[in-house]
Amino acid sequence: MTRKALVLGAGMVGVSCALALQKRGITVTLIDRKPPGRETSYGNAGVLAASSIAPLNNPSLYAKIAGYLGNRHPALNLSWRRAFSRPGWLLRFLWEARPSQGAARIAALQALTASTVERHRALMTEAGVSHRLRETGTLKLWRTEAGHEAARAEHDFLKSHGIESQILDRQGISGIEPSLNPIFPAGLLIPCVGSVDSPGAVTEAYAALFAERGGRIEQAAITGLARNGKGWRASTASGSFDADIAVVALGPWSGDLLKPLGIDPKLDVERGYHRHLKPDAGTGLSRPIYDVDGAYYMAPMEQGFRVTSGVDLSFRDAPDQHRQIDGATAAAREAFPLGEVVGETWRGARPTLPDSLPMIGEAPRNPGLWLAFGNQHIGFSTGPITGEMIAAMVCGEKPPIDPTPFRPGRYIR
Repeated sequence: MTRKALVLGAGMVGVSCALALQKRGITVTLIDRKPPGRETSYGNAGVLAASSIAPLNNPSLYAKIAGYLGNRHPALNLSWRRAFSRPGWLLRFLWEARPSQGAARIAALQALTASTVERHRALMTEAGVSHRLRETGTLKLWRTEAGHEAARAEHDFLKSHGIESQILDRQGISGIEPSLNPIFPAGLLIPCVGSVDSPGAVTEAYAALFAERGGRIEQAAITGLARNGKGWRASTASGSFDADIAVVALGPWSGDLLKPLGIDPKLDVERGYHRHLKPDAGTGLSRPIYDVDGAYYMAPMEQGFRVTSGVDLSFRDAPDQHRQIDGATAAAREAFPLGEVVGETWRGARPTLPDSLPMIGEAPRNPGLWLAFGNQHIGFSTGPITGEMIAAMVCGEKPPIDPTPFRPGRYIR
């Protein structure tokens, strides 16, 4: 008898899980309150981050804390009310940054991200959207002379892990991105990183591929999840759906669905913003850039140039705080000749676990309930391999990488 699966969440991770399960002959229903790719997977910088191997909470975080506390740094906006609402989570996040944890987490992230471009390239070919892929790398930029030392340190770190990069001076930066204003004395080009011109459209195309192959997509708010005999039942505003297994891939909303089951995955949320701006006529960028001192990405997109903000640690559903995106917009205008803002400012949320690693695997004491969330800033990049890992474990196959660092049991008892 054909097995059935529910995949709850139609972002990049959920759609990738649905495709991977479908490929193995499982009948899959994909459910989300919004169309595929319209939440977190819509709003990122579109970077396929093959070089994102250092966790956000690494030992260097300790030296930066004092500079973040006054909410003057563009990289962070901190709601103290939110921080004090979950002090245990914040302390665990800081504790995980200790040096003794670094090597193992770097190895786990490198295993997770190494095949990112290759996997997306294959899926884009199957989905007919190869034209959206750029394989021109990313460019990291510093505004002060101290950036030379920082670029060298990052170059050496990446090289020690087999990732090539190229240190650039002001002239070298202008040579590959002539439209940038010459305000950056130091840069680092990372050629292995890919990018896309519309992450939402790419996710939507993968979902369309899933539907073309016989998959079912239901747009409905998920109101509950419960055991149903040996399987699982998802309740929605449009009715109930039953299957042998359920995959929770709801990103920052995953904890809400799991709480009534007595499951606390120690999940929290980082908010982020973006704006689109028109470039001046005759200008352009060949790749996304990251302004380290401005704490923003600027990426050429279908809608214009997307400028993203730093992390906003406010409550997930709190009103918008535009200090960071306003600052990022101003800093981006210093770096590049930008025109008017196009459309509205977008806000989204990223799912984060204390060790900066996602949760990928079967929930303890809940057979048939699979968890795939917590991919933080790299969910768009790592969705395809996350899906392959889940599908392989569901079917008793060997996963493409060791799933041990991502096991749900590290936080769920």
